[in-house]
Parts: sequence; C-alpha cells; structure tokens
Amino acid sequence: MNSDIVVIGGGAAGMMAALFAARGGARVTLLEKNEKLGKKVYITGKGRCNVTNACEDVDEFLREVPRNPRFLYSALRHFGPFDMLSLLSDLGCETKIERGRRAFPVSDHASDVTKALEKSLRQAGVEIRLHSEVKRILTEESRVTGALLADGRVLSSAAVIVCAGGLSYPSTGSTGDGLKWAKELGLNVSPTLPSLVGLRTKEAWPAELQGLTLKNICLNGYSCDKMIYSELGELLFTHFGISGPLALTLSSHLPESGKAEATLNLKPGLTPEQLDQRLTRELSAAGKKQLSTVMQTLLPQRFAALFPALCGLDGKTPCSQVSAKMRKTIADHLQALPLTIVGTRPIDEAVVTRGGVDVKGVSPNTLESKAVKGLYFAGEVLDVDAHTGGYNLQIAWSTGALAGKSAAAAQKEGNP
Repeated sequence: MNSDIVVIGGGAAGMMAALFAARGGARVTLLEKNEKLGKKVYITGKGRCNVTNACEDVDEFLREVPRNPRFLYSALRHFGPFDMLSLLSDLGCETKIERGRRAFPVSDHASDVTKALEKSLRQAGVEIRLHSEVKRILTEESRVTGALLADGRVLSSAAVIVCAGGLSYPSTGSTGDGLKWAKELGLNVSPTLPSLVGLRTKEAWPAELQGLTLKNICLNGYSCDKMIYSELGELLFTHFGISGPLALTLSSHLPESGKAEATLNLKPGLTPEQLDQRLTRELSAAGKKQLSTVMQTLLPQRFAALFPALCGLDGKTPCSQVSAKMRKTIADHLQALPLTIVGTRPIDEAVVTRGGVDVKGVSPNTLESKAVKGLYFAGEVLDVDAHTGGYNLQIAWSTGALAGKSAAAAQKEGNP
C-alpha cells in the first residue's frame, strides 16, 4: 500500500492537514483509529464547537498562548481565524461571533463542523481509513518511509504528518501515541501536564460552596512571590477546590509542580476606601443583626454564612459590635481571600495537554522535524497550548493547514 502523504489522526489538525495536502496535489491517506473523524471536536464548546477566536491580528492571538507563542507565527499567518471562518462558510457551515469573540456554528452543533470538513476531504480525494491504528512510524537513514499499522500492514509513504493529539480526553483517542513515536525516533518531548483543568486547594471550605459560581471577581496567582496570573471573570467552587474559566486559565500558568498561592478579589470594582465606606454603612444600618446576615448584602447567601469564619470572626457577632479592626479584616479578605493551590485535577480531565514534541526540533515555517525528513507534526502533539476561547482549536486548524501544505509542496519538489 502506498500514499504520497499519510496523516495520522482524524481530529481538527489531522482533517486540516489532509485537506491542505490534498488540495496541494498530493495523494493523501488519513488514518483514524476511532470509528469517526473529529471525535474531540464533537465535545468542544460543550458540544457547540468553539471553532476559533476572532482576534484582530496574530499578535493579539499570541498573547493568549502562554508557551512558545512565536513558534505559531508562521502557521497563523498562513491560516488564521478568519481564514477558518471563511473556509467553513465556503463549505456551507455558517458561523456566529459571541461574547469574548468566540466563534460557533450558527446551528450550535459541533457535528456540523465535522460533517462539513469530512465532506470537503472526500471531495478533495482524501482516502479516509477509520479503525486504523498506527503502531509505529517507519524510517530509514533519518527519512520517513511510512507507517506500520496495528494489524501488521505497512503503508509506504514519503511523508507522515502526526496529528495524534496529546493526553487530554483519552476517550476521544488522545492517548499519547504521537509523543511515544517522537521519543522512539529520538526526538525531544517536553514533560506533559494538564492544562485548562480544575485546581485542587489545600483549604476545605470551597467544597462547602460546591456548585456556587461567582462572576466578575478577580483571581490572582503567585509562585515564588511572583505574580503569574491576574484576571477578572467567573469562578466555580467544587468538591476539590475551584474550576470555571478563571481557574482553568490559571492552570496553564502554574509551575510544573502545579502548586501556587492565590487570592480572590471578591469586590474588584471598589477601591479599598470605597469598600470600607460601604462596609461602614452596611454595618451601621444593620444594628443588632448578625454579621453573617449583613454579609448577604455583599456575597451570595451560602458564601455570606461562611465568610466571617474565613476572616477568623464569629458570624453571630452583632454588627453593632464589629470594631474598626474587625471591619478592616473583613475588607482585606473581601479583596484578597487566600487560597493555596496544591495541584491540578488529572490530565484526563484537562481540556488540552501542556508539553509535547519540543518545538525547537520542528521548523516553524513548515512544521517538519529538523531531525527526520518527511516527518511533520501538527496540533496538540506539539508543545504549544493556549487559553480558553477557541484558541486551541485554531492552533490545530492552523498547524494542520501549514503542515499539509508544506508536505504537499515538498512532494512536488521531489524532496519529501
């Protein structure tokens, strides 16, 4: 069995790599070990598929990529967010832009994105093979010669594009195969960690607020007394600690240990002076009411009942007995409530994988390995990851498109 280009993995990056390679004139075989293409795409955006983020320019996009952002410059210039939206429109899948410039299919069905791309692949002449698991990438003298399938068959090819994903959501097929093959070929692979994942806290009190969501608060993260993250947004308390957009984004900035100190500013819209004035006013008007009761004017009921204890105070204290020192303690905790991050949830719960094939060993202009001719990498298998909001899917689309185009161009030049 022969093919000009073999693409391993039928996710976002793989579909795009196969499409652009075929449009570049190559004979392409797309191998997917699952029963259908785009299995992870189906669950993105809670099933709606946040296809991209409509950033104004590349530099704005790269500010949302905490690791190796400059490596993506060529890929994003070659095929950026608006190119993706235009492609989907051409394929009959119209999109819409929502809060935070997040783009979704108008239908709100992720399946429409995958169906449109699969149709385009078949129209471009890509041979799609489902239930086709790859065992190993074959090489001779540092040059790709093909792929060995799990059933023992060999698919000969002068170029292989690895789009096998990372380690997040293993039920979708992302089980680290691409990372294993890279290591077998002697390539450097950065340690893999969960990213965009819930955070475990040392403190037990978040579990008492399980299910409570706070909006318009500020989460600050610190490591070795240095601020590593500060953002305004939404936070969810869970049985293990914190989750929600703020916590997920903080997870992508944590040191490898997964540990950090954090503070919650529950009233970021007030200056310390304004907050003190409000507290003074609320406490004075409350009279003999208990402190935990008056805190309901500042916090949700469940949180208000718990909050005085977090300040080291008795919630049953009459407001008329709250001293200036106690009031300052309350104010300080409202704007800097401490939390200790002791780790993340497991990688199989993460949205994306942090780490992967070391980008220093990959050409940013073609996504070809510098050590193995004809071997390309795209998508989550690479050591690049971004914040939530459509950025990670766009990285998959962009790197897949560039890898596919590059591999096809090398074929035409007779230098795979």
